[in-house]
Amino acid sequence: MLPDLSAVRQSLREGRTSAQDEIERAIAVAQSPACDRVFLQTQFDEARAAAVANLAQPLAGLAVSIKDLFDIAGQPTRAGSVVLDDAPTALHDAPAVARLRAAGGALIGRTNMTEFAYSGVGTNPHYGTPANGGATDCPRIPGGSSSGAAVSVATGAAFVGLGSDTGGSIRIPAALNGLVGFKNTARLVPCAGAIPLSTTMDTVCAMTRSVRDAILVHEILAARRVTRSDAPLSSYRLAISTTLMLDGLDATVAQAWQRTVARLHQAGAQIVELPLPQLGELDAMQANGGFSAAESYAWHRRLLQERGDRYDPRVRARIERGAAISAADYIALGEARRDWITRMETTLQGFDAVLSPTLPIVAPPIAEVAPGAERDAAFFRVNAQLLRNTSVVNMLDGCAISLPCHAPGELPVGLMLWHGPMRDDSILNIALQIQRLLESQ
Repeated sequence: MLPDLSAVRQSLREGRTSAQDEIERAIAVAQSPACDRVFLQTQFDEARAAAVANLAQPLAGLAVSIKDLFDIAGQPTRAGSVVLDDAPTALHDAPAVARLRAAGGALIGRTNMTEFAYSGVGTNPHYGTPANGGATDCPRIPGGSSSGAAVSVATGAAFVGLGSDTGGSIRIPAALNGLVGFKNTARLVPCAGAIPLSTTMDTVCAMTRSVRDAILVHEILAARRVTRSDAPLSSYRLAISTTLMLDGLDATVAQAWQRTVARLHQAGAQIVELPLPQLGELDAMQANGGFSAAESYAWHRRLLQERGDRYDPRVRARIERGAAISAADYIALGEARRDWITRMETTLQGFDAVLSPTLPIVAPPIAEVAPGAERDAAFFRVNAQLLRNTSVVNMLDGCAISLPCHAPGELPVGLMLWHGPMRDDSILNIALQIQRLLESQ
């Protein structure tokens, strides 16, 4: 298991390593076959120059990767697409990038992603698909849309992978690669300087190797302190949704889920099965593509007219669904969402978090869903499976974390803790306790 950022910072304090040594290790991994197709652009010399271990800075000169969605001063932002090949260079860092840099992060490169962030699978026909960093039996999907970000952290090329989460784009690749992915309440981190998918649902957040690192990075990105609590697991009341979230689990996920819930019971956690019939309403609410289709079409419609033939056909098809959404339908969707959130929050009162598998499946082989019309049906089936559980939280305007719960020798499986908006600190504190419990097995 690779050390997390917090452990390496301790090694820096004790003089057992240096920031320069750590950046050279990260660069060596980034240049290795494990990171094939992970980076769309690297900046190794800049990273070396930034690798100065100022321990007053939270990131202490250690490697950070940036999803190709975000502006980095002096570079074009292409969002994993060839449509924006002639994009101008950014004049300024996106706020999230600037905060990571100011915290001592050494930016090692821009990571690959699903074109325009529109899929949870992680395939990209323009730049290729990076192989999952947590599976070695065959090349498996990395998950998306923050695909390269996940693999950069899972392989050791970065300690932090900056990405975004509109329907699960941080938590899906985190779960599939055996990482921690925290989706904060969207309003806590600015989305400026990032190409939008859905201005209603987009969230700027990151992947790390541990919950303690997730807390550290969230504090940097949100420019706020997390209120810490050492309350034991037995003090929390946790719900398990019996609606939707446990449907169709594959054998590996089901085994890891059941083992984890049993472990939590043994630790004294108060776990209650809770029907959430509201989850059954989501398919109808988003039948025409929802916010992502409507809002992405508004951003892309001129580009589609001028360069539509250059888009990934799978991405273009989903964006173009937005053309059929009327203003009245869009307004009605917003009203329906607000009512749905109110009813969900009422049902969840009295619970500190909801537990569910992050995903119902483990990562399938890339070959099954690779670009090609003959594999479109498999791709869209897998995409729907991957987004099913995670997208609930985005509709709720909530916060969630995925942390690994698989055993050695199993493909990576994620456990998701989630709740409504502004419950971030509670979710992080509970996750910290659960990760300690699972790692003590």
